[in-house]
Amino acid sequence: MENQEMMESVMGLIVHSGNAKSECMEAIGLAKIGNIEDAKGKMQLANEALGEAHRSQTALLTQEARGEKVEVSMLLIHAQDHLMNSITFRDLAQEMIHLYERITGE
Repeated sequence: MENQEMMESVMGLIVHSGNAKSECMEAIGLAKIGNIEDAKGKMQLANEALGEAHRSQTALLTQEARGEKVEVSMLLIHAQDHLMNSITFRDLAQEMIHLYERITGE
């Protein structure tokens, strides 16, 4: 994998993970005001963004599995941190939406 391809994968991790977290924040806000169905729609968008982030991550993992060197940089660490935080945030957002759903009785 060339440096340009690696940078694209790293930036894909950051961008898509950030998008997923933003969708989750919007979902929580919608659930908070009782708009559960739209909140679930936002969660679907978050899951799609995380899927894109995982594809970027998989490109890097595949490279390493082939025996090709993957340079560990602060940017790569930052990207991986974004992904893991977004996954955790998604899981917590899902639980919050479920709680708001129970509270509102929908």
